[in-house]
Amino acid sequence: MDIKVRNGDSLWYYSNLFNVPLDLIVDSNLDADPSSLQIGQTIRIPGYQTSRYQVQSGDTFWKIASERRISLDSIALLNPSVNPRKLQVGQTIVIPVQVTYRVVDGNRPYDFNILTNDLNELYELYPFIRRQTIGNSVMGKDLDEIQIGRGGKIVHWNGSFHANEWITSAVIMQFLNEYLLALTNKETIRGLEMNPFYNQVTLSIVPMVNPDGVNLVLNGPPEGNFGEEASRINSGSTDFSGWKANIRGVDLNNQYPAKWEVDAARKPTEPSPRDFPGYQPLTEPETVAMAELARDRNFEKMLAFHTQGEVIFWGYEGLEPPRSMTIVNEFGRVSGYEPIRYVDSFSGYKDWFIQEFRQPGFTVELGEGVNPLPLDQFDEIYQETIGIFLASLYM
Repeated sequence: MDIKVRNGDSLWYYSNLFNVPLDLIVDSNLDADPSSLQIGQTIRIPGYQTSRYQVQSGDTFWKIASERRISLDSIALLNPSVNPRKLQVGQTIVIPVQVTYRVVDGNRPYDFNILTNDLNELYELYPFIRRQTIGNSVMGKDLDEIQIGRGGKIVHWNGSFHANEWITSAVIMQFLNEYLLALTNKETIRGLEMNPFYNQVTLSIVPMVNPDGVNLVLNGPPEGNFGEEASRINSGSTDFSGWKANIRGVDLNNQYPAKWEVDAARKPTEPSPRDFPGYQPLTEPETVAMAELARDRNFEKMLAFHTQGEVIFWGYEGLEPPRSMTIVNEFGRVSGYEPIRYVDSFSGYKDWFIQEFRQPGFTVELGEGVNPLPLDQFDEIYQETIGIFLASLYM
């Protein structure tokens, strides 16, 4: 919601007027000098929308504010040209409305278009979000990183490295919306205050690493050369539900130089719906973007969300730090998932992250069954995962 500065206004005053934490207002208006606001300057208030109201007989600003449990001055602020003593029946005024509901519905086939629409809507409502394109997919789709918070501890989540595991993006985005609601409404999630995390943690999220592959699984092959080649790789079948790779048939989670040669020797040797590690490490734009992001951000911990198995892989060649065990045990406690230290599989993002940075890295396998997991599991998976999201912030 946009407002215009009046004489004597301050960001601190807006924080009290709308009951929104001052830090969120400051970070929503990085081009504004909090110590010297200019009259007429536009200020964005996070977590609010406006609605139009037609004045009824007997209405006053006080009556309208009282019925909606909002401050009288918030109405005056949004209607500077309206004389509150001379309201006319049928006159239209603008009312501030605090957003208390999710705009993200993760419980649906969650493709790149839905993700993009949700990100745009969240950014409009919560302008303290920092959104950056870190690279592009093979087909040119933006790979967006979302950052929230001011803290020096940078925690990273990502989803949909594998195309038919798109439900991970939906789970991440729904929780992101819950987190934003809790911040702006000063609410708790499972009894935990969220606002302290804003100053303690910077949350980095890449919700969909493999957008071309996700769209392929959900919507079928695109027109043109990429779709034709994907159909050829899929042996002409129109069923892409088993497809894990990117649009070129490269498995993005087998693309990292962490014993890549070991995996390459026992995996497919040409493009395939799954498991082909590429002809060498880091050939795909999606994997390069994620490697560069890790180098740039210096994550304190990293969580890669996959499906399925209800397990959490947390070790790599003994290079993981001792505190990884403490963290994964807490993840297991709050989710019911089983921590597994080592597995005979290499060259994944988690493996490479631990190898390169010696920081805690985790592959979290959500749900049980055959990928892609059905949406009738979404609510259960989401409830199990909330605890992991929260624990990654406080551990």
